[in-house]
Amino acid sequence: MKQNIPVVILCGGLGTRLREETEFKPKPMVKIGNRPILWHIMKIYAHYGFNRFILCLGYKGEMIKEYFYHYEVMNNDVTITLGSNSCFKVHNSHDENDWQITLCNTGDSAQKGARLKRIEKYIDDDQFIVTYGDGVADIDIGKLLKFHQSQGKIATVTGVRPKFLRFGELNIHEDQVTRFSEKPKYAGNYVNGGFFVFNRILFDFLEDRDDCDLEVGTLDQISQQGELMVYKHDGFWACMDTIRDAEHLNKLWDTNQADWKIW
Repeated sequence: MKQNIPVVILCGGLGTRLREETEFKPKPMVKIGNRPILWHIMKIYAHYGFNRFILCLGYKGEMIKEYFYHYEVMNNDVTITLGSNSCFKVHNSHDENDWQITLCNTGDSAQKGARLKRIEKYIDDDQFIVTYGDGVADIDIGKLLKFHQSQGKIATVTGVRPKFLRFGELNIHEDQVTRFSEKPKYAGNYVNGGFFVFNRILFDFLEDRDDCDLEVGTLDQISQQGELMVYKHDGFWACMDTIRDAEHLNKLWDTNQADWKIW
C-alpha cells in the first residue's frame, strides 16, 4: 500500500574512508551488483509502500541527478527512430514507475542537520523518515513507523548491533534513549543504524548553517529531554563505510545472501 510520508536520504557526505570509489563518485552511487547502494535503500522503502523520496545532495550530487534523469532510458528497453523526425519510445519494464524523487542541492560541506533544515520546505507531513545513503537492512519499515507513532515522542532511531563500532552508541532504558554518544568505544550496546522517524518539530532543533549536525548536539539534546526512542532491530544491517564493506556487500549480493533484498 502506498504511503505518503516522505523518505529523506542523506546523500551529501564525502565518504573519505571509501576514497577508492568516492574520488570519482558520491558514496551513495557506489554499486552493489549493477546498482548504486542508494537504489537498494530506496527499494527497501518502496517494498513497504514508501515511494516519495527527498535526496539531500552534496559532494558530486550532479551524478545522482544524472542517474535519475536518465533512469527511464537506461533501465528500460527503448526504440529510437533516427532522422529529421527522430523520436524514441520507452517500453516500460522496471518496477519503479511510481517513485517520486526530489533532488535537493544542500551544499558540498554541510553537516547532516543543515541538510535536513534545507529540505524543510518539502516536508508537508507531520512526520517524515530519514536515513543515511550508505546503509541497508532487512528492517520492517511499517513496524518502525508504527512503533514511532505509538511512543508519542519527537524522534525514533533504529538501534543495531554491528560487529565493529563506528557509529553513535545509544544508552537505553525501556526503549527510551537516555544518551546519544557519537562513536565511543564499543561495549556491546545498540548503536545508531539510521532508519529514523521524526516529527516536524525536529526542525526547531536545527539551523540553516553548514556546521549544524544531526547526531552531535541535536540528537543528544533531544535524548536528554526524553524525546528520543529506539526501535531495536536485531536482524541484518550493514553499511558501506570502507572498501572492505563494499566488497563484503557485493559478495553477499553475488552469492544470493543479500538479506536486505526483501523486494
